[in-house]
Order: sequence, then structure tokens, then C-alpha cells
Amino acid sequence: MRRGPARAALDVFAIRIAAAGFAYGAQVLMARLMGGAEYGIFASVWVWTAILGHTATLGLSQGACRFLPAEQARGDLDAARGFLLGGALATLAAALALTLAGLALTAFAGGRVAAPYVAPLAIAALVLPLFALQDYLEGVARSQNWAVLAIAPPYLLRQGLIMAAMVGSVLLGAPAQASVALSCTLLATGVAVALQAVLLIVRLRRVLPPGPRRFRWRIWLGACLPISAVDLAAAGFGFVDVVVLGFLLPPAAIGLYFAATRIQQLVVFVHYAASAATAQRFSALHAQGERAALAALVRRQGQAVFGATALVGLGLVAAGPLLLGLFGPEFRDSLPILAVLVAGSVGAALFGPAEDLLTMLGGERLCAVITAAMLGLAVLACLVLVPWLGPIGAALALAGVTLLRGFALARAARSVHGLATPVWSRLTTRPAR
Repeated sequence: MRRGPARAALDVFAIRIAAAGFAYGAQVLMARLMGGAEYGIFASVWVWTAILGHTATLGLSQGACRFLPAEQARGDLDAARGFLLGGALATLAAALALTLAGLALTAFAGGRVAAPYVAPLAIAALVLPLFALQDYLEGVARSQNWAVLAIAPPYLLRQGLIMAAMVGSVLLGAPAQASVALSCTLLATGVAVALQAVLLIVRLRRVLPPGPRRFRWRIWLGACLPISAVDLAAAGFGFVDVVVLGFLLPPAAIGLYFAATRIQQLVVFVHYAASAATAQRFSALHAQGERAALAALVRRQGQAVFGATALVGLGLVAAGPLLLGLFGPEFRDSLPILAVLVAGSVGAALFGPAEDLLTMLGGERLCAVITAAMLGLAVLACLVLVPWLGPIGAALALAGVTLLRGFALARAARSVHGLATPVWSRLTTRPAR
């Protein structure tokens, strides 16, 4: 059990590092080609696409990691097959509804939407269903411990195709604008989703033979909708600084800040890699009643993630002037922003995998409440600090609230499940409530 999660986490992290290289190259390329203003427009629109795309799964992507391993462990393959089909259809329906609503708002908003944002927003609405479906497919692949299939298509293939499509478009004479960048994103996402879906269906047929389906919508949505609220709040929490800056500062300033967040994402990848490898194992061990093994896995993951997060964070800050300078000379001014954001991520890692425990084992509603409260606090902190300090104020607000959220989630996991998640905790458990 020890080697499996570690190997899967290393696989995921290696892929995410490679994907980060493609994503970083794509962001540098777009910033260089489009300039600060157009790049800022692209960043603002893409943030909303990511937030709504993750939310459109209705929590079923994370729910796949919770329910599929549990149903398979109990031998209830009818329910597993029902979840696979029902989850895909529900995700597409929710995403298409958001797409239609977005297109309608863009069409009827009139002069309320600034002209440079109209075309990018319309294209982003078309990306949304594909983004949401890929998020769901990722969750299904993660539930089966197929880390490479879960991560490579959205974070390696899609990013590489975006970069290739952008270069090709500009070489063919297309203007280097946010609308063109989002059109390239639409094409790349469609190709990546199609390939991932085909490969996933082929592999699922080997572990889930054809048979009847049973739909447990009341149970699934009863757990997944709160998880969706967690996803929405978490996505909003991750992008709230960029969103607030979009209302308070010009696009060029948003571009400078967004460049720092793209580099800081490498720190977040550490936790993501560990979560992709172990979240579904939390659910399986809990279903099997292996409480001691679950506590040991929580402790190992927390310590490993903190050590790797600190190491990666220090490396990124040290290389920050070079990495930011590739976006353009003016982007080096974002180094303090990068340092503050990294410090917040490293500090939050001290509190361990509390969020995964709450969403996988039955504390999703409490997790949603905590994350929503922290999102509101982050918005308030940004609104107070940004007018006073500028972009660095947004970084300070987000870093501080990130630490507070980690602490609150750890306390909640201890209270609900009797499991201590901070890295300094001893390997002890107490009965869950």
C-alpha cells in the first residue's frame, strides 16, 4: 500500500511538471505575442471559464473518486455503471445550461460588457462544456487509479495543442488577440477530450463488464452537490484575487499578476499530485474499515506533501526573476507577488490533506461551509488591501486566508472523522462522530 500511492503521486507530479512546462511556455508565448492588455483580457476570461467549468460537474468528478471505489469494493457494479453514465449526462446538461446562459447574457448585455471582452466571452462559453466533461473524465480515471490517463490529456496534451495552435494561427496571419487564444483553447480542448474519452471507455470495459445500471441519484447528488459547492468555493478561492483585480485594475496589471500565479501553480501541483493518487484510497480504506491504515496514509501524505511543497516553493522563488522575465522585462516586478503566494501555499501544506478527507469520507457540507466562508473573507480582504497596496495586497490577502482555511479544515477533519491531519501530529486516531 505504501509503494502504490507514492508511485502514482510521482507519476502525476511528473506529468503535471511536464504540463506546467507546456502551460508556462504557452503563457509566455501569449504574453509576448498579445502584450499586457490582451493577455490580461485572456486571463480574466479564462479564470471564469475554469471556475464555471469545475462547477458544472455538480461535484460528480470528485464524487467519482468517492463512490466508484466504494461501489466496486462492495461488488455493486450495477450502481458503478449507473454512476458512470449518469455522471457524464448530468455534467453535460449542467455545462450546456451554463453555456446557453452565458451566450444569452453576452448577447443581451449591450454596452454593459466592454467591447474587447465580448468575443472572448462568447468563445469561452463554447469551451465550457468540453472543459466540464474533461473534468468529469479526469475524476473517473482517478477513481480507478489510472493517474496517467487522468492527468495527461487535460494537462499535457491540451496545453501542448494550445501552444501549437496559437503559433500556427499567428503564422497564418491571425491577430494575436485574446479571442484567437481562446479559439485555440477551444480546438485543443475538443481534441484532448475526444482522445481521453475513447481511451477511458476502452479501459473501463475491462474492469466493468456490460450489465444493468442502477441510479442512486438521491444518495449521489446528496453528497455531490455539497462537493460542487466546495469545488465552486475552492475554484473561486483560487482565483478570487484575479477576479477582484479584474474589477479594480486595468488589464495590463492583471496580466502582471496572472503571470505570477501561473508560476505559483507549480507549488499547488504537489498537493494535486498527492490528492490524485490518494483521495480515492481514503474512500476505499474507509469503506473497508481499515482505520489504522487510513490514519497512516493521511500522515505519510501530509508529511510528503509539505516537504515537497517547501522544496518546490523555494526553488521557484529563487528562479523567479528568470521565469518572470521570460514573459517580458516588466513582469519581473511580480517577484514579490510570487513570493507571497508561494509562502501561503507552503504554510497551508502544514495542515495536511484535511479537504480530501472531508470530501471523501462524508464531511463535504462542512467543507463547503468553511470554504465559502473563507472565500467571502478573501473577497473582503482583497477589497480592503488592493486599493491600498495594489496587486501585492491581493497576494497578501489570499496567502493569509489560505493559511486560515488550512487550519479550519484540519480542525473540521479532526472533529468529524477523528483523524489528525497536520504534519506535526502523531499517528493517533479517535472514534469519528
